[in-house]
Amino acid sequence: MYSILGVDTSEKDPLRDWSSDAHALHYVLVIEILSILILGFNRMAKTFSRLCLFSLLLIYFNFLVITQSAPESALVTQLPGFNGSLPSKHYAGYVTVDEKHGRNLYYYFVVSEGKPSEDPVVLWLNGGPGCSSFDGFVYEHGPFNFEASKTKGGLPTLHLNPHSWSKVSNILYLDSPAGVGFSYSKNDTDYLTGDTKTASDTHAFLLKWFDLYPEFLPNPFFIAGESYAGVYVPTLAYEVAKGIDAGAKPNLNFKGYLVGNGVTDEQIDGNALVPFAHGMGLISDDLFEEVNGDCKGNFYKPLSDDCSSNLAKVDKAIDGLNIYDILEPCYHGTEAEKITTSYIRLPSSFRKLGETERPLAVRKRMFGRAWPLRAPVRDGIVPTWPQLSNSNNVPCTDDEVANSWLNNAAVRKAIHTVEESLVSSWDLCTDRITFDHDAGSMIKFHKNLTAKGYRALIYSGDHDMCVPFTGSEAWTRSVGYKIVDEWRPWTSNGQVAGYIQGYDKNLTFLTIKGAGHTVPEYKPQEALYFYKQFLSGLPI
Repeated sequence: MYSILGVDTSEKDPLRDWSSDAHALHYVLVIEILSILILGFNRMAKTFSRLCLFSLLLIYFNFLVITQSAPESALVTQLPGFNGSLPSKHYAGYVTVDEKHGRNLYYYFVVSEGKPSEDPVVLWLNGGPGCSSFDGFVYEHGPFNFEASKTKGGLPTLHLNPHSWSKVSNILYLDSPAGVGFSYSKNDTDYLTGDTKTASDTHAFLLKWFDLYPEFLPNPFFIAGESYAGVYVPTLAYEVAKGIDAGAKPNLNFKGYLVGNGVTDEQIDGNALVPFAHGMGLISDDLFEEVNGDCKGNFYKPLSDDCSSNLAKVDKAIDGLNIYDILEPCYHGTEAEKITTSYIRLPSSFRKLGETERPLAVRKRMFGRAWPLRAPVRDGIVPTWPQLSNSNNVPCTDDEVANSWLNNAAVRKAIHTVEESLVSSWDLCTDRITFDHDAGSMIKFHKNLTAKGYRALIYSGDHDMCVPFTGSEAWTRSVGYKIVDEWRPWTSNGQVAGYIQGYDKNLTFLTIKGAGHTVPEYKPQEALYFYKQFLSGLPI
């Protein structure tokens, strides 16, 4: 059996069964207080009894706060597709961040399989913008590996994931903003949103969530995410830090954040693809020299016809590649054809992405529209959602496993989602929201946070062409901090797993050799290693 903190009660752990122990001590304290009150009638013990009563009352009320526990109504008792007891306690449900509008954010909380009372609490955010954090749960670092059903649309089989991030942390998956995944609002105007509103809502969510789960307040708290969460994470971290400085309650024990293959700066990331393509041998030396000379290193906003012409040649050279991992084949299906014919606004490289001679289902990843070379945008880097023919399918990808599991009625009941009439069917990435990238470059946020002493790990799969590591390396270098850990290999299980460079003020850049856009999916063992080391404050 497991206590609220997921501790196996059969092992005589001193934290065993907090809820029952709390009730027992509650009654003991009540009896003691009543005894002191009776003694209070004795004049000789009057002063002593008052002092004892006051002290015991303080202990009693403080203990009540400490021993408040997770809401049992949110407890997930079983998951369809998985046979056996869950490896730790799971909770799921909604937190209302705007009562007037009925704006509700959905979370799925996995208690640590290690030492839940001590292990960090980590909020995980996927990107898009508009993608559900069940992407991380199902495909990357959740407690299970999902085996697709042999029948189309059938329920997947869940197996324990030996490299789950819940091995070393309490991890909180959040669908954000409202309109994404299972999160929703009763007011459709809330689906017009952006960076600033999303950060504010998520901060409000955190304060209310920790009120519901106060036993985790003392734990170190981190924020993590990937892709467009390169914007979500630092903007939220800034809100959290600002709240701490202002005395917001409850007081979060915020320590730092992690960003994987994250969008950061429009210009730096926009200029990253051409050097990446050249370094990976995807374009010739001659083409690189031509495009670099004509564009003068400015690939993001071509300033001449010659520059544009050579960039078109780069587009053509990388047409058939999977932008999420250049080593992976592309998924080929009818949706790719629809996209190709329906939206001529898409650049040729993006329209043709996914057209392969060999059908292979590569699961859908982070939408990939945050930063492809010269993708159509409104302001800044955010794509226009209708540009993919009102379809949530992305070229080169497929998400059948997640769709079949999360749209199963028994699963939705087990994980406490609201009725389908409120949130519709679950999509990995939605076109329900209209999103405004209104926060600008993230570099100023990173500078502010690291200057305050918060720790930051910026990690990149080195075969991702959607948000290439060349951009992340460039912006971390541009911050201007002193290098305190010179570029070097880091190892996992005795093998070189990538490269790392450490800067002053606890800013670290790290690559993962052979990984694509969603690092834990491609390199689960290596990802768990650097994740554990970073959370523990140990060298990688």
